[in-house]
Amino acid sequence: MNSHSSTPSTGPKPHLNPYLAGVLLGLVLLASFLTLGVGLGASAGIARAGAYAQSCVMPQHVAGSAYFGAWGNDPLRYYLVFMFVGTLLGGLVSAIAGRRVQPQLERGPTASRGLRITLALVGGVLAGFASRLASGCTSGQGLTGGAMLVTGSLLFLGAMFVSGYAMAWFVRRQWQ
Repeated sequence: MNSHSSTPSTGPKPHLNPYLAGVLLGLVLLASFLTLGVGLGASAGIARAGAYAQSCVMPQHVAGSAYFGAWGNDPLRYYLVFMFVGTLLGGLVSAIAGRRVQPQLERGPTASRGLRITLALVGGVLAGFASRLASGCTSGQGLTGGAMLVTGSLLFLGAMFVSGYAMAWFVRRQWQ
C-alpha cells in the first residue's frame, strides 16, 4: 500500500520551529511593551489568584497582610492575572489543535511515580517561592528583564542555568 494514504494522521502534529517560536515570543513581548507599557510575567498572576482564594476564606487575614493586603479588595483586577488565564487557555487550545492532549506522568525509567510527583511538587513550590522572593518568575526576570538588559535579570538567567546544570547531576539517574 502507498505510504501517502488519504487517511489523516492521528498522531501529534510536529512542534513549531524553535527559532520561529522565539521570534514570535519576542514579538509578543514587544506588543506587550507597546500596548501595556510593561512586559510579560506569570508569577504575579498566580500570587494574586492565591490572594483572592485566601481572601474568600480569611478576608481579614489577607487584608492585614503586608504582602497581599497591598493589592486591595480585588486582587484579580491586574493585567498579569488576565495574561495568566490567557496563557492557560492558549496552551490548552494549542495542545488540542496539535493533538497533544494526553494525560500522562513523564518520568525516567528508574523513577517511581511517587518520587516523580514529589520532586515535581517540591520543585514547583521552590520555584514559586523564589519567583516571589525575586519579584519575578523566569518569564518576568528572563524575558522582560533580559530584554531590557537589567543587571539583576541577567544575573538571574546565569544563576538559573548554572543551578539547573548543577542540580541535573543529582537527579540524572532518575532519567537514565
